[in-house]
Amino acid sequence: MTKVTESSSNYENLEKMGTTELLQNINAEDHKVAPAVKDKIPVIAALVDQIVPRMREGGRLFYIGAGTSGRLGILDASECPPTYGVPHDWVIGFIAGGDAAIRKAVENAEDDPEMAWKDIQEYGFSELDTVIGIAASGSTPYVIGGVKTARQKGLLTACITCNTDSLLAREVAHPIEVVVGPEFVTGSTRMKSGTAQKLVLNMISTTVMIKLGRVKGNKMVDMQLSNAKLVDRGTKMIMEATGVDYQTANDLLLSQGSVRKATEYYYKSKA
Repeated sequence: MTKVTESSSNYENLEKMGTTELLQNINAEDHKVAPAVKDKIPVIAALVDQIVPRMREGGRLFYIGAGTSGRLGILDASECPPTYGVPHDWVIGFIAGGDAAIRKAVENAEDDPEMAWKDIQEYGFSELDTVIGIAASGSTPYVIGGVKTARQKGLLTACITCNTDSLLAREVAHPIEVVVGPEFVTGSTRMKSGTAQKLVLNMISTTVMIKLGRVKGNKMVDMQLSNAKLVDRGTKMIMEATGVDYQTANDLLLSQGSVRKATEYYYKSKA
């Protein structure tokens, strides 16, 4: 049976289309992604509600993938420390072939079913950890092998895939199967499938971090102050929360190191 991700595009003779027609057709396909993700919210919610208590007790969240899927996992993991001020080992992304594969494909790396678990073991593991395998096809040996071993070791397991009834989905406790249909360019899963995976990863990590208390109101109160834009943003957050002027808020932020700490310090000093 042909996988949906490998099915022939709904469009023919792409090279004969004009620029506007190509863009309109790509956009028409992209519109199919969000509804497909919406259908999986109950499954995603069940997973998040399992991850959060584990992370409260010290568990980590691991993403494993190859190619585009691996890069998306690394992207999501790498954004958690600056956005939420969490340690770099709370959410960790691995790609088949190691960091070199982020920019350039590493031949045959995704075909090794043992390597993902070896990658995870560099950080140690416990039954509080969660492993999410990301593979549009649902057939990547690197990912399947990793989640299979993780589940055998007692870790919580899940996957994000864009085919139904895949080998990957059978090996995890929480399969998230977001079927978005054939790609505009046949088999190019960096397109709709990649977009679907990115949306799901955004939903998982954002919701987990909110439930772990890393957001207050709707603000990133624990974000790292890594550039002038973020310092300015943090200063304005403190102004809004306390009513002080810009310079006072900026001084508070720079002295305390985060919006949360600066705001708490301000109100304690006024008590």
